[in-house]
Amino acid sequence: MPSARTSKSASAAQFVPSGEDWAALRSAAAGCRGCDLFRDATQTVFGEGPVPARLMLVGECPGDREDTEGHVFVGPAGRLLDKALAEAGIDRDKTYLTNAVKHFRFTERGKRRIHQQPRRSEVVACFPWLREEIRLVKPRLVVCLGAVAAKAVLGPSFKLTGHRGEVLEHDGLRVGVTVHPSSVVRAENYREAFAGFVADLKAVQKA
Repeated sequence: MPSARTSKSASAAQFVPSGEDWAALRSAAAGCRGCDLFRDATQTVFGEGPVPARLMLVGECPGDREDTEGHVFVGPAGRLLDKALAEAGIDRDKTYLTNAVKHFRFTERGKRRIHQQPRRSEVVACFPWLREEIRLVKPRLVVCLGAVAAKAVLGPSFKLTGHRGEVLEHDGLRVGVTVHPSSVVRAENYREAFAGFVADLKAVQKA
């Protein structure tokens, strides 16, 4: 089971029920005040999918659409992920999807809410939820989408560059790593970036 150093000033640990099932865990997460992100976010966006599941995908944090609708990967990055999963031969309906951080972090520009990468302290504060999700989902493979997710599971010193498409062993888990689909959405050479993302997904699935 992965571990993370907890912050003395902020942690979701006090809100996480012990020994409960997934439904109870999700319900408890709705009232999490483990870090300050809950103050501006619309709601907690918890993981979704079958429990247990052979495959778990871990992203960064909810985006604007996810925060509004309360579901994971339903925005532009989610639509691209759906397309990539289909091309890689992975059934989303049989996959558990979640994020390292459960609340939307953003800055306001006029009427727009612009996504911001969560701070390391927020990732650490939220880690007890992810740890319990992994315990209950019991995935045979965890795939980290992007550096934030990879560092949440594999530790803050992990470098994504050079490990894309690889499967690593960590604290009893098999962990695959690739980029976050939002980076593909923003890529200058979309076709090349998308093809590389699909290739990563295929590689970790085969491994």
